[in-house]
Amino acid sequence: MTRIYQSPSMGDAHLRVALVRDIGQADLLVHRVGSWGLAHGGALWFITRNKQDAQLYIYFCSLGMAQLKVCFVSSYGQAGWVSGEHPLANGVLRHQQRSPHGAGLAGARVMGGKY
Repeated sequence: MTRIYQSPSMGDAHLRVALVRDIGQADLLVHRVGSWGLAHGGALWFITRNKQDAQLYIYFCSLGMAQLKVCFVSSYGQAGWVSGEHPLANGVLRHQQRSPHGAGLAGARVMGGKY
């Protein structure tokens, strides 16, 4: 599901993201995958250079401006929401829950996007 384009401008992005190094600070633990076919759920991201191929445009920003705090992890097993209570866990980046009670949820609008 999640093909990501790193937008150079905040106005073009659907979502503002801050990168954190500590897993304890993150809302979402993301594992980068090497192909479109492996990018599914909210936490397995394929980052593309082609804007037209992406499903979600993100803008990396400071912690204070971010809608989502992301920590990149090295394994599939670590990837997922730290807490299902985050507003985006029920929308844009759905399906990938760390909790055994997580469920696939409907899309949401973020920053005027259709996601």
